[in-house]
Amino acid sequence: MTNARDSPSKAPKGGSKNSSKNNKNNNNHKGGDDNANALLSVKFPVNTVVELTLSPTRESVQGMVYCTDEITNTIVLKKSLTHTTLASEIRMINASSVLEKKVIQAATPESENDVVVEGETDTASELPLPFQTTSRKAIEEREKRAIRSAEDSFRHINQKASPEGQAVFDRLLKACNEVVWRGESILVLGEVKVDPPYGKDNCKLVRSDHGSGSLNEGSLERVRNIVGATSSTKS
Repeated sequence: MTNARDSPSKAPKGGSKNSSKNNKNNNNHKGGDDNANALLSVKFPVNTVVELTLSPTRESVQGMVYCTDEITNTIVLKKSLTHTTLASEIRMINASSVLEKKVIQAATPESENDVVVEGETDTASELPLPFQTTSRKAIEEREKRAIRSAEDSFRHINQKASPEGQAVFDRLLKACNEVVWRGESILVLGEVKVDPPYGKDNCKLVRSDHGSGSLNEGSLERVRNIVGATSSTKS
């Protein structure tokens, strides 16, 4: 009787072991699902040749992963073309439309030495693209230079000046570099002032504490020629 009573009490223990195993299996299943949340660059590495099945028509497309974009959730595939004036075809695919993925050729260092055989249409023969080495510092410096260039361009625009005056300013800036706005007038090299309506006769010397008179006269004549050429072009 004692054994009969004890047996039911042992059953739950066995059941708890089974439930713990089920929990482990469930955890492993969730771990597999984590890959679904991985970055596109991880799921679709650059230079990997893949075959994708897309929804809703289960269309099959092949190509080499050219790049991915996390913001737009986009995969860009590149496929070489033959017997056409185009070297390759680029296709942009929404990653959410991918139902199935098949890796035809993984991206490996050795694959960089592969050569595309002329006339061969197999997607697996795609020529891998060389990986470009970039640094965050270099990108930030490039961004700063672009911002400075944009700010300089804005400073060169005078909202109060006429289109003719802006055209004269732009031409002088290309020729002399040191050109700034002074109200609606243009100051060139700190020596020559061009007033509205920005004609050749509107150029005059301003007082300068440096340079000889002959040099100043030479600057004036040069500015007059540039302004005259700009005016004749507009007319």
